Amino acid sequence: MRKRYDFSKARPNPYAKRLKKQITIRLDEDTLEYFKKLAEDAEIPYQTLINLYLRECARTRKRPAMKWKAA
Repeated sequence: MRKRYDFSKARPNPYAKRLKKQITIRLDEDTLEYFKKLAEDAEIPYQTLINLYLRECARTRKRPAMKWKAA
């Protein structure tokens, strides 16, 4: 390992805007198990599968089929 590094020609990460953001989300146990099983079958991490599904929902502007009644 060097004692000093030269960053004079460094440039910002061009992919920084595409990085994922860590959040906390609460999911029902049965929903989580469903995605974990699908992810296991697809051989990908379940968080990646959930992200892919949510991205597809956002891309197609899919809306939940439910009515929320305010109290």
